[in-house]
Amino acid sequence: MRLSLKYNLPFTTITVSYKGLTIEISQVLVDTGSASTVLAADIVFGIKIVPSPEDVLYSISGVGGSEAVFSRKVDYLQAGERKVSDFEVEIGGMDYGFEINGILGMDFLRQVGAIINLREMKIDFAD
Repeated sequence: MRLSLKYNLPFTTITVSYKGLTIEISQVLVDTGSASTVLAADIVFGIKIVPSPEDVLYSISGVGGSEAVFSRKVDYLQAGERKVSDFEVEIGGMDYGFEINGILGMDFLRQVGAIINLREMKIDFAD
């Protein structure tokens, strides 16, 4: 899976499916410093992921500050040829001052055995 360098950070494209609707999301930061995967609310609105009255909002914090998010289990999240079904993601505003549609965090990267090769700007996967 190819990585592109933007803002001197590694980005990729992922695919997310929710209740049978699928979207390809570009400008997703590959972030080993993020414990979880976060997707931009305005992007996943396209596949009908919206907050519901029973959602619990909670705060996540990182270098970019903190923000309120809710979580949602998606049908699958796919990066390259690796797909994880029934994967839980966090949904938030993601207003970090630059174009970013998501963060691919350690929860996904560890589960798929990602091997990040920054010299070649790609991610391979352990068998």
